[in-house]
Amino acid sequence: MKFSFLILVLLSGALILSQDAVAKENINLPAYSTRYDDQRDPFKDALDAIKLALESQRNVLIEIGGNWCTWCHKMDAFLEQNPDVYQALHANFVVLKINVSDSNENEKFMQVLPPVLGYPHMYVSTAQGKMILSKDTAELQENGRYSAERWLEFINKWQPQNGQLGS
Repeated sequence: MKFSFLILVLLSGALILSQDAVAKENINLPAYSTRYDDQRDPFKDALDAIKLALESQRNVLIEIGGNWCTWCHKMDAFLEQNPDVYQALHANFVVLKINVSDSNENEKFMQVLPPVLGYPHMYVSTAQGKMILSKDTAELQENGRYSAERWLEFINKWQPQNGQLGS
């Protein structure tokens, strides 16, 4: 009986790990899409993200936060645990993570954006660099947790429509 339980636990763990692998499968993301880094130049990364968005016909999702941010970690964990949301997000957006922390507030970059309402905070920009949304990520939660349904609604609403990039 104990042996069967152990096998069940190990199989469950393997399934969870394989789902995480599926989430990241076939997605080769630039460094600016994967982590907050106080050493990165947000202006250079933004230009690179816009270039990639133009080439791949996606919008840019700018995510403001930092390694100190509990909800930023919860959002990353949610995306890793929900491969359908993760795939949809990266299929429709070039994600640009911008660090804001005590060690680097990226003040000049933040001055060109609408005010942040809390962390993490997201903006959506067209591939041409036109800001079309400022979004409090709390709106993607339900009962204090990120919601796959709300994320997918958000992605569907703000992706480039009908293969056309926003102007």
